[in-house]
Amino acid sequence: MIRKAVLPVAGFGTRCLPASKAIPKEMITIVDRPVIQYVVQEAVAAGIRDIVLVTHGTKSAIENHFDKHFELEAGLEAKGKTELLEELRAIVPADVNIISVRQPEPLGLGHAVLCARPVIGDDEPFAVLLPDVLVDDDGLERNDLAGMIDAFERTGRSQLMVEEVPRELVYKYGIVAPKGESPEPGESCELSGLVEKPKVEEAPSNLSVIGRYMLPGRIFPLLAKTPPGAGNEIQLTDAIEELRVAEGVDAYRMQGTTYDCGHQLGYLEAILAYGRRHSRYGEGFTELLKRYAAED
Repeated sequence: MIRKAVLPVAGFGTRCLPASKAIPKEMITIVDRPVIQYVVQEAVAAGIRDIVLVTHGTKSAIENHFDKHFELEAGLEAKGKTELLEELRAIVPADVNIISVRQPEPLGLGHAVLCARPVIGDDEPFAVLLPDVLVDDDGLERNDLAGMIDAFERTGRSQLMVEEVPRELVYKYGIVAPKGESPEPGESCELSGLVEKPKVEEAPSNLSVIGRYMLPGRIFPLLAKTPPGAGNEIQLTDAIEELRVAEGVDAYRMQGTTYDCGHQLGYLEAILAYGRRHSRYGEGFTELLKRYAAED
């Protein structure tokens, strides 16, 4: 059973400025909780129990969010605010561990993942979840991360979560090249390659990588010897390509919906989606949307 996940959260979030100037971009809220909490909940729902945050000295707010706040909890308990108290205590279930490691300098996603090596080890598979993207599993029997973990355990091959994008927009994404037909939603297929931001006419498919990976621990020795690539950074995709050549890598096609919280419109779309079905605020939020739509 795969129990560990790496969440790289050390970046400065320049695409989210000015909101991310003084607080981590991962702490910007969607309705009533920060983005990073949704990502951790996604991992926990898939069976992950060890969350490794690869962080930076300016990101202590993330660690604090997942830590116990004794004084606050005691105050809520004394005032009889039981519901709020339970919400706080449920942020991290009792059987889930939040572990922090530092990325001392910004040397790329591959380097960030490599920083988790002392915690993960070279013999254990793990997930990587990029917190810029929310993967919404509303209405699904199980979330896509759980499906991808099952695919890894069934095939023994690394898995990249992908989603279908309009073909005219493939130039914006990393696009996979399936061996044979593209997989159906909830299924995976082996890859013959990965192309970063191809020309529309040269794209091998319209399936883009969305920031969820299932990888074996043996990727760490590959990352350790991967030279800097694009942007003079250590690229995770370079090490994944070595894995693909050596033993094969699959694409798992997701069933849910993604929201790119790496920019402002993505945040707004996520707020619309999560806000409308919120147990406490959904009804009122829907009425607000109708009111503003009527004014237009």
